[in-house]
Amino acid sequence: MRSPDDVSMAEIHVEEHSSPIKTPKQLVIVILLAFLVPITLIVMLSQLVTSGGDFSKNNPGMSDEAIARRIKPAGEVVIDPTQPKPEPAAPATVAAAALAVPAAAPSKGGDAAKGKAVYEAVCAVCHLAGVAGAPKAGDRAAWAPRLKAGTDALYASSLKGKNAMPPKGGNLSLADADVKAAVDYLVGSAR
Repeated sequence: MRSPDDVSMAEIHVEEHSSPIKTPKQLVIVILLAFLVPITLIVMLSQLVTSGGDFSKNNPGMSDEAIARRIKPAGEVVIDPTQPKPEPAAPATVAAAALAVPAAAPSKGGDAAKGKAVYEAVCAVCHLAGVAGAPKAGDRAAWAPRLKAGTDALYASSLKGKNAMPPKGGNLSLADADVKAAVDYLVGSAR
């Protein structure tokens, strides 16, 4: 009798793999179904997507009135002429309100109220946070070397631009006096 160690590889019997396709006719049917089923599904899906709407002029849902009702705003603003005008709004952001610069007296260029308004509208974008090296409003140390150069030099820099700051802070429609008032406001906040 042989021991299990004496069994050769040729004598090991492995079951053959079997397939559900046994005849050529079954193979042809499977191949045809492999093409027809996906194509049928794609055609059905495209029909579902494209057959949903009637966009002709005869459709009542496509009339100008129906379209206007669908895109009508959710609310309306009604202004009552008998009511008094509201007060001007507070600063646009909480950060701007928290970092507001104290009012300063004008030196040469114009009134403080106009200077503050121009500063808040144009200059605060950079000078509030120190963007691109702009000296922060109220920062005495940053403004000290600029103040030594004098207000005329500051006016010239503000009107013509310097480094990253464009002329007139980027608002070329500002009058020179308004720009000077904003410079006076910033200078006053740094003293």
